Amino acid sequence: MNRVLHLLGWRANATSHLEKWLSALGALCGIAAIYAVTHWVLPSEAALWVVASMGASAVLLFAVPHGALSQPWAVFGGQVLSAVVGVICQKLWPDQPFTPALAVGGAILVMHYARCIHPPGGATALAAVSGGPAIGALGFDYVISPVLLNVVLILLVAVLFNGLFPWRRYPAPLAKLPASPKLPAGPAPEDFYHALRQMDSFIDVQFDDLLKILQLAQQHAQAHRLGLDDILLGACYSNALSGDGWAVRQVIDDNPGKRGRQDQLIYKVVAGAGKGNTGACRRQDLLDWAAHAVIRQGDGWIRVSPETSAREALNRQLQQLDSTD
Repeated sequence: MNRVLHLLGWRANATSHLEKWLSALGALCGIAAIYAVTHWVLPSEAALWVVASMGASAVLLFAVPHGALSQPWAVFGGQVLSAVVGVICQKLWPDQPFTPALAVGGAILVMHYARCIHPPGGATALAAVSGGPAIGALGFDYVISPVLLNVVLILLVAVLFNGLFPWRRYPAPLAKLPASPKLPAGPAPEDFYHALRQMDSFIDVQFDDLLKILQLAQQHAQAHRLGLDDILLGACYSNALSGDGWAVRQVIDDNPGKRGRQDQLIYKVVAGAGKGNTGACRRQDLLDWAAHAVIRQGDGWIRVSPETSAREALNRQLQQLDSTD
């Protein structure tokens, strides 16, 4: 089942409940403003198509305000240029079976070269050719009102609403993230740029944000180092490797009262590479392998003290005994 969920794209989500509710509240404010102004300016039939497109933009602007697809040029250029492509396609090949597909494909191509990839732009281009008589009658006015009008409105709401919260401020460069001290050298920016080029795929994260994430992660990793006394029965440890090499081991048996380098212990792989396998090693060997202690939280793992991890394991065992009783 875990493999199926991974294939389907089910991933751990580290956002807080506050962040989730703020995303919903921001989208509510944005769409309310757009809906009111659009229906005041345009006939209701034309306005409905635009509101649907802007609803998709609202998801990006308020749920992922720092994503590359959510930045002002992506929203402005993606929506407006896609509207232009859609109107041109409808005028050149009106009501043809291939026109909707051509409009969306052309919009994606233009957005790529204009560096303003914004998924809702595809819906805006499609609406220009399949939105019915009300949209068709607007012609190039469709680009100005309602599309440009609504883009300006939703960007204005995004700046004002997200600006109320320092960590969400929009555009992304305005956000105030925790300052990080200088850390030991790791991958350089040019290394990340090389890796992105090797992937040859559009990644919805800004380059500066990627570097900031790495810096915060390195700061967190340097906070504590494990010693022999930190290898505890029941605790889980991560090797902190990236990719397929990552794994979590849990100490399931050791020599009570002894914590020397040569003491033998038994562990089980509970996550990552080799999950389900068991093995034996010296305490020093596990210490050399482990980067830090962890506990499971939701779909992922978080770093904790070894004592917390061992206590969590004991609590789980007690809960299992209670359930069997």
